[in-house]
Amino acid sequence: MASTSTISQRQLESKLKEDPTMALQAMSQTFLFGGSVPWSPLDWTSSDDRVRNGSSYSEFVFSPPSKTAIFRGNLDIDTLGGAGFASQRTTGENRTWDLSGYDGLLLNIVKADGKKYTLTLKDELLPQRSDGREQSTISWEYDFTPTTGGAKVLAKWSDFNATYRGRDKPDAEPLDLKSVKRISLMMRRQVLFLLITLTMLS
Repeated sequence: MASTSTISQRQLESKLKEDPTMALQAMSQTFLFGGSVPWSPLDWTSSDDRVRNGSSYSEFVFSPPSKTAIFRGNLDIDTLGGAGFASQRTTGENRTWDLSGYDGLLLNIVKADGKKYTLTLKDELLPQRSDGREQSTISWEYDFTPTTGGAKVLAKWSDFNATYRGRDKPDAEPLDLKSVKRISLMMRRQVLFLLITLTMLS
């Protein structure tokens, strides 16, 4: 991984074990969504199984000044025989984030429901199929289960797992951190809410 970080992964892990709060405060942080970069409904859209006649849904709820966002919805695993999905993803086909100068992403979760979620990154987007559905590309996924009282979840690049159509892809090329084209948040269980900000760390 190309990185201009001032702290190595090993140092980061050691500091987090010793004193998580102090370690995060000492690191350079740049808001990606939330905090000093307000959440905007123009940046996000739903990606749910309703495109396949399912009944799952998801939404981001923003309220001024939008320093935090509420992710909520419902995952229906019955209608499509266990193949349901509900997520929010960034909008635009030509957006690119250069994350190569950072060590990972920090999810500052103010309040949660104790359910499992997945943070996903993509470095490739293909043209839509003739039926309007998206073509599959490799996804880089990070699973996390925040406590109900909230948590700071650090997703290091080495913790993201390459998958293709829901299955592990161990022979995938490394994630191109200089050209991340999509960020998404997926629910793995029926969701009540998740109140978050998303930050880049180095």
